[in-house]
Amino acid sequence: MDVKSYIKAARLRTLPLSISGIIVGAILGNDFVNNLSENSNISILQTPIFWLAILTTIGFQVLSNFANDYGDGIKGSDKNRTGEARMVSSGAITPKQMKIAMIITTSITLIIALTLIYVAFGSEDFGFSFLFFGLGIASIAAAIKYTVGNSAYGYSGFGDVFVFLFFGLLSVVGSYFLYTKQINFSIFLPAISVGLLSTAVLNLNNLRDREEDKINNKNTLVVKLGIESAKKYHYFLIIGALIAALIYVFLDVSSIYQLIFLVAFIPLIKNTITVSKNNIPAALDAELKKVALSTFLFAVLFGIGQLF
Repeated sequence: MDVKSYIKAARLRTLPLSISGIIVGAILGNDFVNNLSENSNISILQTPIFWLAILTTIGFQVLSNFANDYGDGIKGSDKNRTGEARMVSSGAITPKQMKIAMIITTSITLIIALTLIYVAFGSEDFGFSFLFFGLGIASIAAAIKYTVGNSAYGYSGFGDVFVFLFFGLLSVVGSYFLYTKQINFSIFLPAISVGLLSTAVLNLNNLRDREEDKINNKNTLVVKLGIESAKKYHYFLIIGALIAALIYVFLDVSSIYQLIFLVAFIPLIKNTITVSKNNIPAALDAELKKVALSTFLFAVLFGIGQLF
């Protein structure tokens, strides 16, 4: 077994983006719990919920990357792709081997998820445990069905919706709930920010791959909208994320440090300028990493800013 090929298929560069929502939700949720007890000042790094949630999310992301590699590989969508080579289409990993990797990843991730649910809710809150177990199963199904099967939603333009829901709303609100056992509706604002920025990464990917996707009948939202409309959509995603974060802060301003997250939007605004001027789709590959890491930076800075 070539371990390096599986590491490439896991696409480690996508992991910081995948945990961005967990960081925001965990910091805000843990801070809420600390504020309930005057003598409590526990860092999220000291809480098992945080680390188990991180590991669970990484498991889902790796599964999604494996499934994406497998699904596009067997459909021939990766034959002439731009960017990183895919392992199934290149022959480095056979479809059967990738299926086995997906089964193993799913099993390990489910075990970690069940441990997370037990640590968060114990044996008392059966309803919450059942709900989060269902969300875990839904996350696994979403990860696999993105490109696998005849009804893969990534081929029909619904990828953006699922990324927004799972990387944004579920990730932030879900991790917040694991700590607090309740929902503060203002938490949906930073969840929207993370969801929109995560969707912006997907949109960049689809802008880069538009021509190839069109040839392979992969009808992403970019293929459906066309280049110019997809660029305007990209501006909306970035600016919308900024506005949602600002509204959350202005609803409860307590310190100028809460605006430290604006640093992360400097490269993001620059990205919108780059996208507006772009005429060579392949050149957008470098922008993917910038937006993904900027989203991770936003999550860290936004969370830290709320602690002051």
